[in-house]
Amino acid sequence: MFRRIYYIEPLIMLATLIRWFVLSAITGAIVGTGTSLFLYALHFFLGKTVHIPLWVQMILLPIGGIINGLIIHYGYRNASKTNKDSVIAAVHEQSGIMPYKTLPLKPIAAIITLSSGGSAGKEGPCSHIGGTLASWFGHLLHLNPELQKRIVACGVSAGFASVFGTPIAGAIYGVEVLTIGRLRYDYIFPAVIAGITSFEVSKLWGISYQYYPVFTSFSNGIFMKVILIGILCGLVSWLFIEFFEQARTFFMYWQQRFSIWPPFMPMLGGILLSALILVLPTDYLGLSLPIMDQALNGDEVPLFGFLWKALFVAITLGSGFYGGIVTPQFVIGALSGNVFAHLLGVNPALGAAVGMVAVVAAASNTPIAAIFMGYELFGSSVEVFVVSACIIAYIIIGHRSVYPDQLVAYAKSLWMQLEPNIALEKEKIHISYSLLRKISRWQHRKRTKP
Repeated sequence: MFRRIYYIEPLIMLATLIRWFVLSAITGAIVGTGTSLFLYALHFFLGKTVHIPLWVQMILLPIGGIINGLIIHYGYRNASKTNKDSVIAAVHEQSGIMPYKTLPLKPIAAIITLSSGGSAGKEGPCSHIGGTLASWFGHLLHLNPELQKRIVACGVSAGFASVFGTPIAGAIYGVEVLTIGRLRYDYIFPAVIAGITSFEVSKLWGISYQYYPVFTSFSNGIFMKVILIGILCGLVSWLFIEFFEQARTFFMYWQQRFSIWPPFMPMLGGILLSALILVLPTDYLGLSLPIMDQALNGDEVPLFGFLWKALFVAITLGSGFYGGIVTPQFVIGALSGNVFAHLLGVNPALGAAVGMVAVVAAASNTPIAAIFMGYELFGSSVEVFVVSACIIAYIIIGHRSVYPDQLVAYAKSLWMQLEPNIALEKEKIHISYSLLRKISRWQHRKRTKP
């Protein structure tokens, strides 16, 4: 019996490949169409507000905030109360089921956020569209829970691939973002097929993408400086997450203390942003793609630009505006990498490229996806620099993430103790006893030293 199974196993694997090729290709086509329609709508409304005067921008931000708050507050009242509207939670906790009634809410809210000047990204609604459409497609086919979870992961990968024009990186990101320290290899093939299909379908719809080839040669001196840039970008990612968490805590505290009507909170965030653009440039509003392009082209950028962008994003998303959080990582990474490269005497275009993917690797805990992103966006000549910076930044940031519902499979250090497979927001991480004992001995020797 065993021998018979042994010989037919390749046929079973072939059938598995065929099944997933068909399912993921259809999923990618559906998601690519959905995200393309969203991107067209977003570009249309952004085109209407891109050149508005400052005083109009200051009025538009609070208006966009209150509209955003109303959509999220009342829209989710009518949505499913049993399932979370999170693709990570859908895979880990809900057997791949997403609440379908929320499908239009986040894309509409994101368009309002970005067109009114809120500092956020466009990939969040695309991953939401991808995950929800994939969940609907799987439900339509009556897939079992395990297949349903994989099809949702494919949808997320397809959404990221479509919005950034990086099919392989997008595919890996949709899988890697689910759990820190573990990559589900059985998800990769369908995710890659879905990502490539979505990317190609979006190009057929007329969506265009921008790439930034960087040509450089290897040297030991540059390599050591890039390692330092990776460390600094990991710290910048840590600071960005801290800004975001503190802003969210700040707005939540005042909302609860004074019983403020929830839709008013994004409006207050909009008022605060309006006050900030009286003293800071408007470059940090919206997607901030022009200043990111400036950094990636190697031009000089403001010394503290990455801090201002992190602050604008923290206020926008922390107050209750809805939008993506990966595009801001691109901007923060490119700006910080450019600045650090100037200070270290490195080609600023290389520094911006390395910083961009290093911040994504750290803040999202997706180093493999970030490495592939570096290949697809900047070319193969930066391969050694991208790999080293991404891995280093991923380790330096520790156990933090812009996605608090990420699971933690393995600690990043043997000196850290944690309970596996617990969401990051619920995780209690401790320093190991052996390290504490070493620190205690060192402190004792320092006190008793004559």
